Amino acid sequence: MPLSASQSLLPVNLTLGVLMCVLLLVAAVVVRAGRLSPDEGTNRSRQVLIAGVRAAVQLGVVSLVITWAVTNVLGLLAFLLVMFVVAVRTAGRRLTPNGTWWLTAAPLAVGVVPAVLALLLTGLVPLKGISLVPLTGILLGGALTATVLAGRRALDELRTREGEVEAALALGFPDRDARLEIARPAASEALLPGLDQTRTVGLVTLPGAFVGVLLGGASPLAAGAVQLFVLLALMAVQSLAVSVTVELVARGRINRD
Repeated sequence: MPLSASQSLLPVNLTLGVLMCVLLLVAAVVVRAGRLSPDEGTNRSRQVLIAGVRAAVQLGVVSLVITWAVTNVLGLLAFLLVMFVVAVRTAGRRLTPNGTWWLTAAPLAVGVVPAVLALLLTGLVPLKGISLVPLTGILLGGALTATVLAGRRALDELRTREGEVEAALALGFPDRDARLEIARPAASEALLPGLDQTRTVGLVTLPGAFVGVLLGGASPLAAGAVQLFVLLALMAVQSLAVSVTVELVARGRINRD
C-alpha cells in the first residue's frame, strides 16, 4: 500500500530536532576548522549558526502566516511583497555596501514578475497561496541566486581588471561597452548552477517541486511535468536576471564606490 504524503515526510519530533541541531553544529565546526572565510574579519562559522537559527524562526513564522495568506487575497499579495522586499535587500547587501543596493529590484522583478503573471493569466495557477507562494518562492530564489552570483563576479572582475577597462576607454570605447566586455563573461557563470540542475534532473537529483507534487498525491507523470516547467521557468528567469544585472553593473548603476 503506498504511503500518504504525511506518512512519507519526516516526522516532526524530538529526534528530528536533535538531528537538525547536530547537522548545524557540524556545518559550523567544519567551516571554522577549515577556515572557510574570505578574510580574518569574517566569521563564517558564526554566520552559519545564525543562518540556521534564522531559518528555523522564519519557517516557524511562515508556517503560521501562510495559513492566513492562502485564504485571503490581500494577505497573499502582502506575503508575496514581503518575499520580494527581503530578496532585494538580501541581493543588495551581497553586492554592495552603498545605496545602489536597491537597484537589485530590477533584475529580480524583470525575471520573476512576467513568469508569475503568465501563470495567473493562463489559468495554470489560481490566485491562491497554496499554489502561488511556493512557485513564486522557487522562481524568486533562483533569480536571487543568479543576481548575486552575476553581480559579485562582474564587480570583482571589474576591480581586478581595471587596467583593461582603462585601456579600452583609451582606445575610444564608451564607458558602458568597456566595462561590459570585462564583466559579461564572468557574470555569465551565474547561469551554470541552473544549467547543471536542468541537465542532471532525474539522474543525479530529484528537485523539490517533483518530490513535493509526488508526495501530494499526484502521479509521477504530473510531478515530472511540474518539475520540467519549474526548471525551464528558472532558466528564463535567471537569464533575464543575469542580463539586467550585467547591464546595471556595466552602466555603473550598481557599484562599490
